[in-house]
Amino acid sequence: MALVETGNPLTSPEIQPGWTVSNDGFGLVTSTTKFKADHTFNIDALTNRGTAHPDSTYSFLKAHKYSVSWDALGIATVTVDYVGIDPDSNSGVRTNPNTSSANGLTSENITTHPNFFAAATGYSSVIAGTSYTQSPLGPMVEIKDVADWVSVNLGTNSDGTPQFGKVGKKQSYVGLNGACFESSNGGRFIGFVDPIYPSLYGKTNYLATATNYSGVMYSSSLSDVQALLQLLNSATSTRTWGIFPLLPAWAPIGTVAGVGHKNLLSQVNVEEYGSLYKIMYEIRYAKDGWDSKVYVNIAP
Repeated sequence: MALVETGNPLTSPEIQPGWTVSNDGFGLVTSTTKFKADHTFNIDALTNRGTAHPDSTYSFLKAHKYSVSWDALGIATVTVDYVGIDPDSNSGVRTNPNTSSANGLTSENITTHPNFFAAATGYSSVIAGTSYTQSPLGPMVEIKDVADWVSVNLGTNSDGTPQFGKVGKKQSYVGLNGACFESSNGGRFIGFVDPIYPSLYGKTNYLATATNYSGVMYSSSLSDVQALLQLLNSATSTRTWGIFPLLPAWAPIGTVAGVGHKNLLSQVNVEEYGSLYKIMYEIRYAKDGWDSKVYVNIAP
């Protein structure tokens, strides 16, 4: 039996009831919308990435991806996912950053401990101190300078002549808790060498607190992406990098006098999402600051 067509021929797609719009609370708006169309309809005009949503209220939403179901009676069901930025969010240019934090412990060299040389608040006593005396355990450093050797009589040769040799005279130096150094004013740290301090003997690392932030924001502006990439590996004393407020109100901020700012933009990743740019970033927090001699410290 031949197909008898009546009613709307669906030569233009018809939006179906039940389409949805959602806002993530930070300004990103998405919609899933279904259309019915005749199977001969060229869906490209409806589904091409960047095509505006047909409802004028949501024309700021642009097509991101789609799927097609080829139904009975020559009808196609087209499902289109749209994405855009709420016009009330930063004039519709970018969403507000959504940031979370991870806090834990990480292994660091013991010499970087804030209580290693000078006493820091909260600790029972300093670890190594700054005063070093000649080690009673003998030399513990490699002899590199000829001035650090001395000739001594090692006995008599078979022909009765004196036998001379050279032995090292350079000493290592010990501070508190068996902390051993190569010179009297510190120098290279050799290690904790005295077993009468078992809690530190042989230790080279300690567990330091580590706070990392990860966040995501969306922007319609290529210049936003380029600006953030230029700010990578820079530290700030506030919650913002340039015009971008990347840290939430509850995040610790500030600077350490004579050292540097406490928060470093450590990673910026970008991918296209519909007609937008999805920007994923990471920030590393250092209570003792990021040294301005090593890292760019930007003005507030």
